Amino acid sequence: MTGREEITTAMRDSIPIMVGYFFVAMAFGLFCARGGIPPAMSGLISLTNVSSSGQLAGVTVITSGGSWLQLALGVFLVNLRYVLMSISLGQRLGPGAGTWQRMLLAWGITDEIYALGMSRTRLTVASYLSGCVLPIIGWTSGTVLGGLVGDALPARLTAAFGLLMYVMFVAIVTPVAARARSVLGAVAGGAGLSAVLAVWTDLASGWRIIVTALVVSAVLATIAPVRASDEHGAQA
Repeated sequence: MTGREEITTAMRDSIPIMVGYFFVAMAFGLFCARGGIPPAMSGLISLTNVSSSGQLAGVTVITSGGSWLQLALGVFLVNLRYVLMSISLGQRLGPGAGTWQRMLLAWGITDEIYALGMSRTRLTVASYLSGCVLPIIGWTSGTVLGGLVGDALPARLTAAFGLLMYVMFVAIVTPVAARARSVLGAVAGGAGLSAVLAVWTDLASGWRIIVTALVVSAVLATIAPVRASDEHGAQA
């Protein structure tokens, strides 16, 4: 397969991801509009972050008046898994890939784009980045459109649509939690601890996200560590 064919194939295979990202991003745009973030700013957030969970955590901190430290730590912890994904993909590129190329690879990585890249028999910087273009366009444009729609809707209706972001995460987690008890335990433990912290402490929402992520991940890593066979099965 020539380089041009690899690029064309990568872009074609990324079309379903782009479509899915577009509609999910609309929910995020509505969520931002509910928090008073302008559509252009929410679009910039999506373009520079490309992470639904990280963006939700970050916007939650911003709209609640959290500090820069809360914002940085919260987004870092939520997106920490992408560090491992970037290393895994970087090893497949070989020694010929430069630092800037690897940085571009890390910027565009998501769960779905990572899976698309790992499915390639031969991974190059050009083919990987070609698979990022359409999904990132869909993610950014969907966010802006959601923000514009949110600005045009009554405040009460915008607040109702703001629940779509949480519904989306429930829809994503439920099938995985049904297959893996450790995931179900992480979700239940995280929800329970977050509720306890909200009721019994004066911690801001940003710090609750950070504490919950640290505690739940530490506990689950201790009592239900991921085995090598589980990792191979998940990647397959």
